[in-house]
Amino acid sequence: MRRCSPVKRWNNGHSRVLCPSVRSLHLAPPFLVDDYTPRYQLLPSVEAAKKRSEAYAHLQNCNLCPRECGVDRMSRAGACLIEGNTVKVGTLAPHFGEEPCIQGHHGSGSVFFSGCNMRCVFCQNHDIAHTRNGFDLDPEGLAEWMMKLQEMGGVHNINFVTPEHVVPQVLLAILHAKEMGLIIPIVYNTSSYDSITSIKLLDGLVDVYLPDFKVWETATAKRLLKVDDYATHAKQAIKAMHEQVGDLGFTPDGLAKRGVLVRHLVMPGLEEEGRKIVQWLANEVSSDLVVHIMEQYFPRAHVGKSRRGTSHTSQNENGARNVKRGNEDPAVHAGADVKEDASSGQGLRYADINRAVESKEVESVRKAAEEVGLHRFIDAAEHGGFNI
Repeated sequence: MRRCSPVKRWNNGHSRVLCPSVRSLHLAPPFLVDDYTPRYQLLPSVEAAKKRSEAYAHLQNCNLCPRECGVDRMSRAGACLIEGNTVKVGTLAPHFGEEPCIQGHHGSGSVFFSGCNMRCVFCQNHDIAHTRNGFDLDPEGLAEWMMKLQEMGGVHNINFVTPEHVVPQVLLAILHAKEMGLIIPIVYNTSSYDSITSIKLLDGLVDVYLPDFKVWETATAKRLLKVDDYATHAKQAIKAMHEQVGDLGFTPDGLAKRGVLVRHLVMPGLEEEGRKIVQWLANEVSSDLVVHIMEQYFPRAHVGKSRRGTSHTSQNENGARNVKRGNEDPAVHAGADVKEDASSGQGLRYADINRAVESKEVESVRKAAEEVGLHRFIDAAEHGGFNI
């Protein structure tokens, strides 16, 4: 609410109430949040205790992602490369590379976890997600860093990036940080390759879900993400997220406090899959979803690299490839297919996506989204600054 100063009177007898210039965002009432308390602050103590007891049970017979590898992660790593009751953190700092409603003016308190349950050949965070690099933190240590981000960094939220494989540790860290005085929202920033078990475990703890719906076709997922049935599991996860927190809501300063914001990174030549994704979002989730149709795809990781030599691979008598264990793309250890792409005769891997996305491809997906009724988009500010 705007606070106005006393009436100002002039010599000519006229008067008016003086109000300071207060920045506000004009939103339809369903999406405006006057005051917000993070969900974890409202979680009953009995429910919190139950979640604590469930957390590590999932690690002992891992079912945290759709791979359901069943590994006892307390003793050895699963497909995600991470083992034990700790997390491995690649980067932890205020981050200004998110959507304006997430990063605001003070940044999003981002925690980039090492390891991942997928092996996207174009991964934009390849140096973190495909390695074991970073430093180890137990849940209590992670909670202490969350408090530092809040108190010293002044961030608007805590943003867990690629957390699908460390949900139990994240859960325990949130509950511990609550006891330490954490009062800012929690953002769950995911590839959408989550199990329903994980999403249910997070109910009551996460305020903003930030899922990325990558591709639609099973063949594309197998080739580029190295997982089976990606779209099936992504659809289930996103619907479960929306059932928990609904459409994205903002406080008057334009900061997202609760809800779902879906990202889709438009890929070269895959705009038809993007069109199917936005159609499904509108028809099966909500036409009021906030959607970010992203155009910043850049060839990274394995895209555009020369075909493998013998430095990191060997070929056995059955023709199968073996990759040496280490920090460089241990995808075979993870059970993923790392065969080279033979679709191009140019000597480069994944040559068909070795280019920037074209404007017409992005516009095609945006048009499809508008045609099915989606109307809340993350758009770049015309003035080049924050669009808040």
